[in-house]
Amino acid sequence: DEITVRTITDGDTLTMALQSGEIDAAYGIPYLSYPLFENDGYTFTGCATSRVFFGAMNFESGITGDPAVRKAIAMGIDKEGFVEGLLDGNGYAATGVYPDSFAFGGDAVTAEGYDPDGAAQVLEDAGWTDEDGDGLREKDGTPLVLRWLTYPSRQELPLLAEAAQAMLGEIGFRVEIINTADHNRLRSDSSAWDIYVSAMVTAPTGDPEYFFTYHCLDSSDSNDGHYHSDRLEELAEEMARTFDVQRREELAVEMQQTILDDNAYVFCSHLRMTMISRANVTGLTAHPCDYYEITADLDIN
Repeated sequence: DEITVRTITDGDTLTMALQSGEIDAAYGIPYLSYPLFENDGYTFTGCATSRVFFGAMNFESGITGDPAVRKAIAMGIDKEGFVEGLLDGNGYAATGVYPDSFAFGGDAVTAEGYDPDGAAQVLEDAGWTDEDGDGLREKDGTPLVLRWLTYPSRQELPLLAEAAQAMLGEIGFRVEIINTADHNRLRSDSSAWDIYVSAMVTAPTGDPEYFFTYHCLDSSDSNDGHYHSDRLEELAEEMARTFDVQRREELAVEMQQTILDDNAYVFCSHLRMTMISRANVTGLTAHPCDYYEITADLDIN
């Protein structure tokens, strides 16, 4: 039998396509639509993944180039609230790059906790003050405006943007959301954004090196915020020539802690992957790496 894979980026359109029988299975159905399929006509399959929603800071920006601003952002986002309130429990709050199902993930590293009062004090101490009482902080005449670049094709990202807009607004930011399918062009223009928030599978093969080589190094194609750390470069060089699994895990922890201490990235939540199929579909099973769902066992009865 022939299997056709389609991309439908609009959540409502995807929901209707599965309801009508236009498609037989879907990944990325909006959580609010789940009750429509919680009956004998459909099957759910899910598992925890290393897909993480995270923000990369722009070090060329006059806003996120300030370490106090980056720290305040990291302290000002309620990750648990995002997971429970907006993801409806379909994920888990992130500390670093990897979930706690990895030996080098979860609590193996530490990050700033949610502390809006502390975040406001960090900004105050760094000279970001609200002199006119309008709720927006300024420093040397520059308003604390955070341009939040993201995209609509993953349903959770606009929700995170709106949540952060409210959370950070309470501590003196004005968050301007740029939610566009044209994000890949814009993220290459360092003058167009301050934080780029996306989602990716950080360990598609279970090994930690991929995320750093993809995102964080001078040689990384997707280091759009131009983050640089001498220490991270040294650790990455060691990892590239290290084959001992335990040592690679130790390096992964130290590399994560390096970028977290710099607040170069803020990791918000890891995703629970859920696929919904019509009841006559068999052999479709969610996989932690996103890439192995379509196998020889897949069939439609």
